[in-house]
Amino acid sequence: MKATKITYYVTTGIISAMMIFIGFETLLKSEVRDSMAHLGLPADYFRIELGVAKLIGAIMIWLPIRLLKEAAYIGFAIMFASASLAHYAVGDPVFQIMAGLAFLTFLTISYITNNRLHSLNTINLAKS
Repeated sequence: MKATKITYYVTTGIISAMMIFIGFETLLKSEVRDSMAHLGLPADYFRIELGVAKLIGAIMIWLPIRLLKEAAYIGFAIMFASASLAHYAVGDPVFQIMAGLAFLTFLTISYITNNRLHSLNTINLAKS
């Protein structure tokens, strides 16, 4: 259980910290507008929506409310997969395509360990 807990906190911390950093970057850096235009995405309103969603998700992933946590996991999974697909579609270098998939892997590990911890806590409560 200790290894599961450590794995959960490390992977979730990496995802959350990255989303906070990239969320502010998405909202504040003009280079993001150019990058989104390169990917064929609407750079103005979508950039703001995406930045705010990243910040909200970075908070929701830590909340003990299962529905909100699940929504954050789903949103991040769609975002990481879509980012990799968009980079692939425009012919970007492999490292840009793989970045989204690498973070999707961290997200998957976080999700699996979260479910294990939830199951272990449920079993422990039932025994009490």
